[in-house]
Order: sequence, then C-alpha cells, then structure tokens
Amino acid sequence: MDQRGPTLLGAVGLPADDPADFASPGRFADGGRFRFEIPSVEGPAALEAVLEEARRLDAPLHRISQGSGVELLTDAEVRAMAAMGRDAGVEVSLFLAPRAIYDTGAMHLAPGGAVVRNRIRGMRQMAYALDELVRGYDLGIRSFLVTDIGLLAVVGELRAQGRLPADLKIKVSVMMGEANAASARLLERLGADTFNIPADLSPEQMASMRQATALPLDVYVESPDDVGGFVRYHEIPRIVAAASPVYLKFGLRNAPGIYPSGRHLEGVAVATARARAQRLRVGWETIQRAGLAGAMSPLPVRTDDLALPVPPAPRSGVGPGGAGTKDNE
Repeated sequence: MDQRGPTLLGAVGLPADDPADFASPGRFADGGRFRFEIPSVEGPAALEAVLEEARRLDAPLHRISQGSGVELLTDAEVRAMAAMGRDAGVEVSLFLAPRAIYDTGAMHLAPGGAVVRNRIRGMRQMAYALDELVRGYDLGIRSFLVTDIGLLAVVGELRAQGRLPADLKIKVSVMMGEANAASARLLERLGADTFNIPADLSPEQMASMRQATALPLDVYVESPDDVGGFVRYHEIPRIVAAASPVYLKFGLRNAPGIYPSGRHLEGVAVATARARAQRLRVGWETIQRAGLAGAMSPLPVRTDDLALPVPPAPRSGVGPGGAGTKDNE
C-alpha cells in the first residue's frame, strides 16, 4: 500500500490514522473531562420542564440547546429562557437562522440536496442571521448555534476584530457534518468554541479529531432519527476517554420532529423534553457505574468556557460601532 498519504498528513500536523486506545489529555477549564447537554429545548415551557425533571431525577446538567432558531422566539421568550438558564447555572444555546429549509428555495428537497438544508442562501440571509445574533445577545444569551461555515467565519472574524464581544460563544451544529480531524481543526481556526460532531463517528475517529483540535466535542449519546437514531450509552466510557473535553448529549430516538416548533407543538416539545431529562439520568447512572463521576465538570461551573446567560441590558451597541459601545449617542 502506498504510504505517501500518511506522510503528507504528518507534514501538516495531522494524524495519519484513527488511533485505538487513545487517552485524551484534554480537559475543560475547570479540569472536568465531560459535561452534559440536552438538545431540542424549544422555548420557555420546554426549558422549564427540562430543569424541573433534571432536578427531580437528581441529574446534573450543564447546557441546553435549541434548534428552531432565535427568529421564532419573541423577546420575552428569549429573556425568559436566559433568566431560567442563569438561575439554574445552565448554558442556553440558541440556533441562528434563517437557513435553506425555511426559505423559498427548492434544492434541499431534491434527492441530492440535503447538503444545503441548513446552509445560508445569499448575503441577505447572512445579515438576518447576524441581526438575530445581536438581538439574542442583547437579551442575555451568550451561546449560539451555527450550521453554515461562512457564518462561522464571519462571526469569528468580527469577534477577533472586537466588533462582536469576546464572551460570545459559537457552537457548531451537527448539521454542518464535518467528520475528520482536518475539518475540526479548520472550524477551530475559523472561530468555533465547541463542535457537535456527526452522530455516527467511532471513538477512534473522535480520537484523531482530538489530536488535531482543542475544541470541546459535542457527542450524541442518543441521537434523533434524522441524524441516525443511534443509542450509545454503553460507549460513554470510551467516548469520554477518546474525546474529552466532551459534551455528552442526550437526544431522543423515536421522537417526532418538531422543527420549527411553536405553541402548536408545545405539548410534544414539553413531553419530549422531559423524556430527554430521563435519558440524562440514564447517562449519569452509566457514568457512575463506570467510576467516572469524579471526572465531570463540577456544578456550578465557575469558569467562563461555559457561556451562562446574563441579565439583559439596554441596547448593547454590539455591531458596527464595536462591542460594548452605543451607536450614534
């Protein structure tokens, strides 16, 4: 077999294989190896249900994420989610839209068009996404999900310039689909703070990513059907070993799709949110049986790598005038 490929990968500082039995030395800022996340928390009622159920089950939780987008939440709803997350010591990460599946284009409906489903189409949509980021930030949110590499690059550059605040955290969605160490390193260079890897990667493939990037990896322990429906609780110890620092993420197989969510689907959103909290408890018990409980980031997290919401402030001035300034006052 020709061995020039591995040599060339080594020349650019990338692993040449997906190593078995790799023990990641990576840690969160507080020394923890893993944290817990519940996704698809669509609105204040669902967030209230998740927090209540997690407390009832004595299941630790570090972050929740939402998928319908900031644009489908009212200011009052965003403020309510920020307040609940802040009071509970839980990061709230909201999705930035629009994207192709919400738009008038049709390629995403074609057999080969899935690749564009969650991409931003045109620069007007890019500007809309930035508008939603600034609105969410002003309302107290500090963590946002992106699924378009161009948007990631723009936000990363604006933050580096000081035109977006340094405490803004960008979470790359699983829908971006980057599945190798070279891509993970590129996302970090573009400004990602945490990266949801494809749901079907093996611990060995996670290990090669870890060799190329310091980004926390977000890994579905149980994934929704539209990204595979995998159930991987038995792999948690191997995932922690290979990928730390890692967010262990508890989706739900056999659950109806609810994007975009709203009051018409609130009952389903709340019920599935409670079910995800139960899955979180299953994962926590798996961790305890494996003797890994002490490797969790202790709660409450007191390091700034967890983007906890803050109280909303009058117009922050985020945007053309630079972070933390008032425009034309």
